[in-house]
Amino acid sequence: MFKFILPHSLRQAGILGMNYRNYEIIGKNNPRHLYPLVDDKVQTKQLAAQAGINTPALIGVIDAQFKVKNFLSLVKGRKEFVIKPAHGSGGKGVLVIKKFTQNYFRTASERVLTYNQVYQHISNILSGLYSLGGRNDVALFEEMVHFSTNFNQYSYRGIPDVRVIVYKGYPALAMMRLATQESGGRANLHQGAVGVGLDIRTGQAIAAVQHNQSVFQHPDTHVDLTKLQVPLWKEHLLIAAKGYEMSGLGYLGADIVLDQFRGPMMLELNARPGLAIQIANKKGLYHRLKEIDTFPKNLTPTERVDFVLAQSKDKN
Repeated sequence: MFKFILPHSLRQAGILGMNYRNYEIIGKNNPRHLYPLVDDKVQTKQLAAQAGINTPALIGVIDAQFKVKNFLSLVKGRKEFVIKPAHGSGGKGVLVIKKFTQNYFRTASERVLTYNQVYQHISNILSGLYSLGGRNDVALFEEMVHFSTNFNQYSYRGIPDVRVIVYKGYPALAMMRLATQESGGRANLHQGAVGVGLDIRTGQAIAAVQHNQSVFQHPDTHVDLTKLQVPLWKEHLLIAAKGYEMSGLGYLGADIVLDQFRGPMMLELNARPGLAIQIANKKGLYHRLKEIDTFPKNLTPTERVDFVLAQSKDKN
């Protein structure tokens, strides 16, 4: 939608650019000393627990190379688990194991890995291969999310998630990210996942894109993306809105998954959410953020969500 458009036209359409986002939005609303609260997934989980926000349960942490050889003891008696870097981004380094023995591990994308391959993956996490800035990291072991059967045909061998942009505590824009064969079962747009823009009031699909190009069907399952509707939508927005008090960040991205048994759960928060959500929604962020600047202050998360849901449709 936005290819080959003059800068003046982009501004008129309210497209938020990278420089403006960095200096005027992130720079003025996200104090840098708060970044570790969301960049470190261990701290994020602790804060979420204190705020009463539902998240995948933490099984354990490996924080030193000499402990890697004992990783099976962390998951003893379990049927499945997830390994991820505490300081990772963009889904890098996340390994979802849905079935395993002492020697072989089957991933969510049906890859079969040996014990040595999983051992090396954990070791790579600790060495900083997947972390922000390449610094030494720790490996988190979490319970696996069982994504809702509502999305059986909407994602290819991966868990779809909802990204909600929150500004000053108000949900601003939202999209669902759907894994594809190209993305390797990861809900990452840069790796080929599909982004579906969602009506912020209803959770109903507005438009869908892959590689910034409009699509109407999932490339692998061929399901009609225009019919996508996220259930328990208010609960999704409430989790996102609570991220404001939880983190202190005035501009953030909340990533939320819908578990079949536990309902909406926060996966993580992001202090520097990307801008592709504008393409998925066919709508710029700039005017929406300016609108939110006029919204009431000092409301609770529930009151802010109710305020957004009560807005007339022509404002969304």
